[in-house]
Amino acid sequence: MTEILKNYLGGEWTAGKGAGTPLVDPVTGDEVARVSSDGLDLDRGFAFARDAGGAALRARSYAERAALLAEVAKALTAKKDDYYAIALANSGTTKGDSAVDIEGALFTLSFYAKLGADLGDARHLLDGDGVSLNKDGSFRSQHVLTPTRGLALFINAFNFPAWGLWEKAAPALLSGVPVVVKPATATAWLTQRMVADVVAAGILPPGALSVVCGSAAGLLDRVGAFDVVSFTGSAETASKLRGHAAFTERAARINVEADSLNSAILADEAPEAFDAFVTEVVREMTVKSGQKCTAIRRAFVPAARFEAAREALAAKLAKITVGNPRNEAVRMGSLVNRAQHDAVTRGLATLARETEVLFDGSKVALVDADPARSACLPPTLLGLTKGGGDAVHSVEVFGPVATLIPYDGDVAALARKGGGSLVASLYGADEAKLGELALSLADTHGRVHVVTPAVAKAHTGHGNVMPQSLHGGPGRAGGGEELGGLRALGFYHRRTAVQSAAGVMAAAAKDGAR
Repeated sequence: MTEILKNYLGGEWTAGKGAGTPLVDPVTGDEVARVSSDGLDLDRGFAFARDAGGAALRARSYAERAALLAEVAKALTAKKDDYYAIALANSGTTKGDSAVDIEGALFTLSFYAKLGADLGDARHLLDGDGVSLNKDGSFRSQHVLTPTRGLALFINAFNFPAWGLWEKAAPALLSGVPVVVKPATATAWLTQRMVADVVAAGILPPGALSVVCGSAAGLLDRVGAFDVVSFTGSAETASKLRGHAAFTERAARINVEADSLNSAILADEAPEAFDAFVTEVVREMTVKSGQKCTAIRRAFVPAARFEAAREALAAKLAKITVGNPRNEAVRMGSLVNRAQHDAVTRGLATLARETEVLFDGSKVALVDADPARSACLPPTLLGLTKGGGDAVHSVEVFGPVATLIPYDGDVAALARKGGGSLVASLYGADEAKLGELALSLADTHGRVHVVTPAVAKAHTGHGNVMPQSLHGGPGRAGGGEELGGLRALGFYHRRTAVQSAAGVMAAAAKDGAR
């Protein structure tokens, strides 16, 4: 039997009881590790994080915590080769796709390290200016943000075991809040190794960072009123979590990033815009085998451009080699496991009832991968050519699948049929039209990414989540918000109105950062 990865909780490394759950190489089907959280003392572990980890972090200023983040980034950077090897073995990703996760994590950590350094010696944040509450101005109100005295529990998805940890942990730790991460079981190895390397480096105070690998059973039962929970996963699971007593009775905060039927919209006839649109749709279908919460699921084109778009997309998709990423000729690796392979296949069957297949990658043989054992699945482009399309606007197939949809009229209304999305991207040359369309989509999208010819080669990508910008979305996307620069710190702070004499207020403001 392979090694059971240990959990780090209560300042100690502990192996869970029992045989554990196997983690596999999704290309070969071979077992690479096991995880188990059975028998962990969660009460002690959570208390240790809140008391020891939280107190030690809050005793430091934002700049001091930022310096810790910088050291974490340095320690992880030194181990990058190990992380790429783990991603290949446990996620089946190409080196380029692994970089999206690993390099994205390091960039986000470094970003918050620099951002926090600018906050200086402060230990709380000022929220706006003080205002007078009486006629002579002697009694005033100042809103302040102070770190919550609980912990941050992260229940993460399988697709970003590195970035998914650090895009949440960086602002939490900078805020002064200890972290307990529960990675998705299927790809827990990379998250666990990163935590192990940070612990071994002795950078963070004991209790500041913990990892629980295996089942999430019992975690929410320990969540208290001042704890916060961040969940990334399916809308179905998020709905179940929201009904837990941690939130309905103890009123703990929860942030959710869930399903999202993201859109790409070709807004006008500019040739450069068309090329950028085609390039981005193909990229988002194939990067990480389409296993991205921000991936393009619906691609809208003017009806008159449907055939041209179909031909251009099919031509590019035909060049995508799929299979074992250990072969340098492979451009797209595997889905995370056979269960996900089967789920995508079922989702394709659902969408096929109302669409036609415009490109079927399954007709091309896999490279160095056994289709009976691997979770490799080539890209499929569908087309909505007969109107209707309820499933296209309601069913997310979390893999290398997108649907090309013609429009003649209000394309924003079609995009909004997704019920709330993380991102929509627009492609065109008419800046006034694009600006109007962006604002019309803003109320139902967390991010609107606009590509004109001037930035066709410089934009950061439809699906790339940058720490400077908000990540999250309304409606079915979960209603959550992450990142967005300093905005991310708000989730880990409590807002309070301090009402006092002007002198007291001046003292409070002196030690706060804006």
